[in-house]
Amino acid sequence: MIDHVTLSVSDFGKALGFYRSALGALGFEVQGLDEAGRCAGFGLKDQQCLWIAEGKRKPAVHIAFRSGSRTAVQAFHRAALGAGGKDNGAPGARADYGPKYYAAFVIDPDGNNIEAVTHQE
Repeated sequence: MIDHVTLSVSDFGKALGFYRSALGALGFEVQGLDEAGRCAGFGLKDQQCLWIAEGKRKPAVHIAFRSGSRTAVQAFHRAALGAGGKDNGAPGARADYGPKYYAAFVIDPDGNNIEAVTHQE
């Protein structure tokens, strides 16, 4: 299992605002914020699973965050778009991924494909 992932971001302030909003809709909190070092962790209480750090941008990646409900997936999508993300797949069922797969996709400010997914009815 993966403990955490770190993304290099080109503009820490912009990325912090985007992830704070988008992942906040899934219940993730900013943890380990180091504005001087230009990095921050996000996760549920004491479980940072995503770190962002300002630096040379790397090739885009796809990260999927598990969500507890379809409502949270929808909230993630709205929050991410409101924070400057670009739509890459509106909230909806993805039967080709699985019978209960419900997800939304956005492109973050650095071109990464960020997904929120639930397997709940």
